[in-house]
Amino acid sequence: MKKIGAEVLASAGMVLLTGVTYALANEPHGEGAPDYSGVTSIYYTLIGLILAYGFYDSFLKKS
Repeated sequence: MKKIGAEVLASAGMVLLTGVTYALANEPHGEGAPDYSGVTSIYYTLIGLILAYGFYDSFLKKS
């Protein structure tokens, strides 16, 4: 069971690092409103990970 948890944590870390890399690569393009698409993708990734863990904890975890 701990092996599955470690694999889930490792894959979640990779997804989060990919999102952070994408957010840092978005540099400002001159004047106008700032582009928040990178930060938004990080927020959506974190929310998705929390929801996935909640689903796992509620329905798939054997007590």
